[in-house]
Amino acid sequence: MRKFILIVFLLCQFFSFGQKPKFDLVQWVNPMIGTHKMGHTYPGATAPFGMVQLSPDTDTIPYAVNGKYNKDVYKYCAGYQYDDPTIVGFSHTHFSGTGHSDLGDFLLMPTTGKLQLNPGTETQPEKGYRSKFLHANEKAEPAYYSVLLDDHNIKAELTATNRVGMHQYTFPKSDEAHIILDLMHGIYNYEDKNVWTFFRVENDTLVTGFRQTNGWARTRTVYFAMSFSKPIESYGNKDYGKAQVYRGFWRKFDQSKNFPEMAGEQLRAYFNFKTEEGEKIKVKFALSPVSTEGALANMRTEIPHWDFDRVKQESQAQWNQELSKVRAVLPTKDDYINFYTALYHTFLGPTTYMDVTGQYRGLDQNNHQANGFTNYTTFSLWDTYRALHPWFNVVQPKRNADMINSMLAHYDQSVHHMLPVWSHHANENWCMIGYHSVSVIADAIMKGTYTGDANRALDACVATARQGYYDGLQYYMQLGYVPEDKNSSSVSKTLEYAYDDWCIAQVAKKLNRQDVYQEFSQRAQNWKNVYDKSIGYMRPKMSDGTFKKEFDVLSTHNQGFIEGNAWNYSLYVPQDPAALIQSMGGNKKFVPHLDSLFTMHLPDEFFADTEDITREGIIGNYVHGNEPAHHAAYLYNWTNQPWKTQERVRMILKKQYQSTPDGLGGNDDCGQMSAWYLFSSLGFYPVAPGSEQYALGSPAVKEATINLENGKTFTVEAKNQSDKNVFVQKVELNSKPLTQPFLNHSDLAKGGKLTFYMSSKPRK
Repeated sequence: MRKFILIVFLLCQFFSFGQKPKFDLVQWVNPMIGTHKMGHTYPGATAPFGMVQLSPDTDTIPYAVNGKYNKDVYKYCAGYQYDDPTIVGFSHTHFSGTGHSDLGDFLLMPTTGKLQLNPGTETQPEKGYRSKFLHANEKAEPAYYSVLLDDHNIKAELTATNRVGMHQYTFPKSDEAHIILDLMHGIYNYEDKNVWTFFRVENDTLVTGFRQTNGWARTRTVYFAMSFSKPIESYGNKDYGKAQVYRGFWRKFDQSKNFPEMAGEQLRAYFNFKTEEGEKIKVKFALSPVSTEGALANMRTEIPHWDFDRVKQESQAQWNQELSKVRAVLPTKDDYINFYTALYHTFLGPTTYMDVTGQYRGLDQNNHQANGFTNYTTFSLWDTYRALHPWFNVVQPKRNADMINSMLAHYDQSVHHMLPVWSHHANENWCMIGYHSVSVIADAIMKGTYTGDANRALDACVATARQGYYDGLQYYMQLGYVPEDKNSSSVSKTLEYAYDDWCIAQVAKKLNRQDVYQEFSQRAQNWKNVYDKSIGYMRPKMSDGTFKKEFDVLSTHNQGFIEGNAWNYSLYVPQDPAALIQSMGGNKKFVPHLDSLFTMHLPDEFFADTEDITREGIIGNYVHGNEPAHHAAYLYNWTNQPWKTQERVRMILKKQYQSTPDGLGGNDDCGQMSAWYLFSSLGFYPVAPGSEQYALGSPAVKEATINLENGKTFTVEAKNQSDKNVFVQKVELNSKPLTQPFLNHSDLAKGGKLTFYMSSKPRK
């Protein structure tokens, strides 16, 4: 009888889906999702918005081979690919879900036996320090990762606080145990990426140093402090760089063994130990953007002890606190995994970029003090302005306000007087198009979540939008569009500039800045200048005022668009869908055009220039793996067929998100793909950030309660929820029917309940 009761209890614990989850929410997160194919996520240990991302790297792919771009490097934007059979080591900085990369700083690898300082290869790992591994012996959780390194019989465990990674290596008995520090390793390794590296053995357990790189970020310096739980027996290094022939008087010393400091372009160091069977050697590895002193202070503040399990538990408690911002009731186990992994992914970045003292490296390469805010970095704004930062305005408004303060600090330090475009680690990468810091700032001001000086923020937005030397803006301001013969991707730039200008106009109106409002309201209409009524598509225009003659609406190559084609971008007027629909001939013509986006078949030549990258996230001609059409499914709400939004959204959720390593239909793009999933699962989406309006869709949750920072709660309930009941019969806000498929942020912020009544048949 007792056995029967126990079985029933366990079944209730594991299979009571449709009820609020009983376990810690951490247990629903699977960091392996997105690590296969093109999701470009990493499985390692990190704290919420943490400065350290301690994760395994599975290969070392050069950016170029014989001077030519190596297409295989694209797979390793996060350093890890699920189908790789070997691990090179564990580095401390990673991007999550990007389509380009950098970082991979300070790789550690424990080994036994004969010392080998080269990484070896995937096919011959025994010729280097890398090791084979099996996924059966691998485990990934928020703030925890472990794996058995088969070639060395070492169990590696990782955890992390905000600024400190902690390693725990369980060794076999050995007189030849080593921990290798590879200062050459990096993700997207250019031949000349390392500018200089330095390390200093302070005593028999402490090592400090720094690394300067010239990669995607032109000039980046990261400092470290590394502490061992056991005294080092001996140590040494090897310099693989050209600088070793110019050492001069340093040749008076044997620098390769037990020499306490070393500098060079290409260094690898090793630290030797003797271990007993099952002995654990722990390593604390702290980072700083400012100094080794700062790194040491970060270590002593965040992990002043050697209790690995305590660090793991405390960091996972932080994750539970963040994940508890949304308590969802979902139909299946896979739904729980997808939902809370998406929530986890949205809280990986932007990342903290300052010491515990508040000091950080600024864009001007000087050290600054963050007064009254946390300084953040890793702003992939072309991606994240769409849904991630609007998501933060719902669940992380204080952090989002600090992110805006970080953007304004970037502006103050910029010689160009511009807000960030794509920035990380005190560098501006100038990646992608638009000036979408403007959208992030406007959305927070319009929704009342930014409590700083709104007029100062508006001034920074205006100055950014008036920089004539930036990416075709001089033509845009003169002609009302970017001409394709003067600047490539001209249509995409014109459309995105016009949207950002609309954002500026909304803030100016709110702040009663009428001159700015008039100027940017007019600029926001510039999308009309690249719309060709004769064919019904956006089309590149030349500097003489004529449309480009050689034009293919499906091609992505040299047609005036970026990460999309005319079919996708002709739907990009998020600030005024009603005007777009009218321009395209009203409901009668627009709805079939939008239908075809999801149903058409793309010819093989569409993929000719993509190296199969975009095949991952495509439904018809709708590319969910890229961002320009992320709002497209919601545009039916501005037509007479809003029920099609409900059908399309649920279809995308089902097809593009799975609870498997290859479960993301494209790069997660610093949380943008995951934020789309979360909004859409809750039944609403921010089509035009900068407005307080959300477009309604079809919720995939049974019920979800958002715990707002103002102490109120907002609950979404879907009655008659099922896989087939994707259509909405009616919606009530606090028991009052909504007459339009829209929700205002101000109503959400007040707290309350949004109730969807679901059915298998559309309400036409």
